[in-house]
Amino acid sequence: MENDIRVDLALVHYPVCNRNSEVIGSAVTNLDIHDIARAGRTFGVGTYYLVTPFADQQQLVNEIVDHWQTGHGSEYNKPRKEALSIVRVCSDLEELFTEVAGNRGARPIIVATSAARNAKTMEYVDARQKIFTGEPMLLLFGTGWGLAPEVTERIDAFLPPIVGGGDYNHLSVRSAASIILDRLLGDR
Repeated sequence: MENDIRVDLALVHYPVCNRNSEVIGSAVTNLDIHDIARAGRTFGVGTYYLVTPFADQQQLVNEIVDHWQTGHGSEYNKPRKEALSIVRVCSDLEELFTEVAGNRGARPIIVATSAARNAKTMEYVDARQKIFTGEPMLLLFGTGWGLAPEVTERIDAFLPPIVGGGDYNHLSVRSAASIILDRLLGDR
């Protein structure tokens, strides 16, 4: 499957919104680094980017990844080493978009998640078809309370929201990423 798809994903920590719709930068979490990398590697994602302009957060990501790539963790847990091999840090969206386009040889379709349907909603079946016909795709996931308007203006399409069976709807981004990767790239 990996050779047939050209999908990368990014977890955006800035610019995102807080609960008051103010633009903020959110903190990188160890669990998001590990769990999304593992899901990404499982489903054949090329690169998993963490987007943060904050030097201390970039250093944290690099130290965690380095531990599993070259430190004690590289011998202790080889599957974790393999999963974290797809992790890269970008300072901002421009760097992200430039790097992905350069690696893929073309501008990817930029697709994001959203809590609501809108005019730019692309059904999972349509996104999946684009992926499996070889179109490069960059999946953006937001942290905090979602991607800031300056990001969403640059999105080509939004995936339908994940809706559970009850009245509670507040998944962790790593859970949402796993569900979405399964819907887009899972063995069907």
